[in-house]
Amino acid sequence: MKSPAKNYDPYENVVDVMEKAVEIGHINKSMFEIIKNPQRETKVYLPIEMDDGHVEVFEGYRVQHSNIRGPFKGGIRFHPDCNLNEVKALSVWMSLKCAVANIPYGGAKGGIKVDPSKLSKGELRRLTRRYTFAIAPIIGADTDIPAPDVNTNAQTMAWVLDTYSQLAGKPSPGVVTGKPVELGGSRGRNSATGRGVYFSTKFLLQEEGKDIKDASVAIQGMGNVGSNAARIFYHRDIKVVAVSDVSGGLYKKSGLDITDISDYLETKGNLLKDYNAPGVEHITNEELLTCECDVLIPAALENQITAEVAEKVKCSYIIEAANGPTSEAGDVVLENRGIPVIPDIFANCGGVIVSYFEWVQNIQELTWSRERVNEMLADLMSKAFMDILSVKKECDCTFRMAAYIVALRKLVYAEEIKGIFP
Repeated sequence: MKSPAKNYDPYENVVDVMEKAVEIGHINKSMFEIIKNPQRETKVYLPIEMDDGHVEVFEGYRVQHSNIRGPFKGGIRFHPDCNLNEVKALSVWMSLKCAVANIPYGGAKGGIKVDPSKLSKGELRRLTRRYTFAIAPIIGADTDIPAPDVNTNAQTMAWVLDTYSQLAGKPSPGVVTGKPVELGGSRGRNSATGRGVYFSTKFLLQEEGKDIKDASVAIQGMGNVGSNAARIFYHRDIKVVAVSDVSGGLYKKSGLDITDISDYLETKGNLLKDYNAPGVEHITNEELLTCECDVLIPAALENQITAEVAEKVKCSYIIEAANGPTSEAGDVVLENRGIPVIPDIFANCGGVIVSYFEWVQNIQELTWSRERVNEMLADLMSKAFMDILSVKKECDCTFRMAAYIVALRKLVYAEEIKGIFP
């Protein structure tokens, strides 16, 4: 997948979009100044003894943007391009996402600058534990609750949970979400973000008077979000014509066999560039973004749909499964071309919604069925979509602007009624 361009600043991008939403939504500019900046930025250095005995020092981050509506909430990513500015932008998106979903959380994000594919399981475990130790003073079940993100998973969260619990001297399941069910995780959490992407697509096509069963879908990225979304579409007999991973993509006009592809990718080391099946064509990630499809779902990294790519896309709709996949300039091109975009702060909020359900189960010592979790997720996302539609009509703006206005109105109102301390 194409890495974000060097001159692309995700934090500047999200602030620019927020400032436009403040103007269009007639939001209090003075209070917005509080929302614009994170409350805390933390950088930590993590010395790790590698398997061969030598020591490496990794750089880690935790940015806490806003806790005005509840505890900080946000994932931890492991990526070689991870940096403080990216994590800062992601923390803002989390605050907006939680406000759009109307759950009582604020936004945070964490990350380590590392290529996890080059580390052994033991090295990853030691790195995760050292990072957890470094940020332990600022996280907690009623303070800041981490979760999985790019290149982290339930195993990573189990290490975070155990490290924090050892430091606390007691089991502390509420400190982290996205953990294994056996350690207090929620049923339905692993597929929640992908399921939310499916709901987002369904709601948009219903609003457009179209049947989702007739749609063809292309998905960039086969990580947790992209692969789960692909499976959910496929199991509902919706045609997935293209998928991709870091090595490249696959295309088949009549539809790919997602079950077979998923089974293939489950073997460690397998990449799509080596997958072959009758009628399947190998394409690049950019060719996936510009392939023939009804719904394009970028589920990889930020800044994938630039102005240049936006001019070439052949889809009718875009559902942002990744955080920040469309640049500001790309957004303008897509608006001018009349291609609706369901923004990341709504489209991928399924993960944080079910993280909230997991947290509630932990602090109340309850366990819910997968069916109940999925039903509640659909209900919350449906209500959030109706809120966005209402503001879109009120302000005559794009889905992105409407979602930002919904979120910022809630955040700014919370700041107004709280007042300024001291």
